[in-house]
Amino acid sequence: MRQKLGVHETLELHELVTFKSLCLTKASLMQGLVTDPILKEIMQNDVTMTSGHLEELKNHLI
Repeated sequence: MRQKLGVHETLELHELVTFKSLCLTKASLMQGLVTDPILKEIMQNDVTMTSGHLEELKNHLI
């Protein structure tokens, strides 16, 4: 059974989701400007990991 979050914890989770969403958007958009294949792969890995992290954070808010 999951414990109920306090108001301040919920607020902090919302802030993390907002920040990670911004990072995800920025990384996704910047990939279009990158020509180096190694850097592009690193950025794609970041996008993939950040998407997973966002899903985990959102699950705590439900």
